[in-house]
Amino acid sequence: MTDKITSLVEPLGENDLSLAGNRLFPVFLKLENLSLLIVGGGYVGMEKLSVVLQNAPSGKIKLVATQISKEIKEMVAGMNNVELIERAYQSSDIDGSDIVFAAVNEESVSRQVSSDAKAKGKLVNAADKPSLCDFYLGSIVQKGNLKIAISTNGKSPTIAKRVKEFLNETLPDEIDELLSNMQLIRNKMGGDFAEKVKQLNEITKKLSQDK
Repeated sequence: MTDKITSLVEPLGENDLSLAGNRLFPVFLKLENLSLLIVGGGYVGMEKLSVVLQNAPSGKIKLVATQISKEIKEMVAGMNNVELIERAYQSSDIDGSDIVFAAVNEESVSRQVSSDAKAKGKLVNAADKPSLCDFYLGSIVQKGNLKIAISTNGKSPTIAKRVKEFLNETLPDEIDELLSNMQLIRNKMGGDFAEKVKQLNEITKKLSQDK
């Protein structure tokens, strides 16, 4: 995998080493316990809405836009947890929301949404505007209960996509069954935490051994 990824990027020069590193803090949120606001009813809005629904299908979502696409309306038809409001964005729309997405192509609107969200203590993501974001959305690989988020620190969505494709192809679908079996084994084990870790290490050791 390392060789494949390395072939996609230029190596860092000596003067670039001080700039290397991703300082983003990885975290998995229980979006279904939060309230989300999406500002934007076009392609970008549909993209953000799709990602949220894929990961939190019963999350509470409010989408506000002067025009909401037919595709979005069809996507959420019959979903009681998604509220569509077809009018211009108002700062009061942020009230009651925990996380805000500015999913529009108009920079002035993105800046206003970001400014309003920060003023009200809300986390905000502005599409294609890293400087306005409190967080980014990474590429996601999911195999049942296994979920991997990939971040390039906003440097290259293309690289993130290639890594996602590689992991999707490499990780077998059966890995979710393995996770379930490991949970059953762990629950049946006796001893204290240290002893359980020791036993699990022995069981999983074969996973890292070359055939």
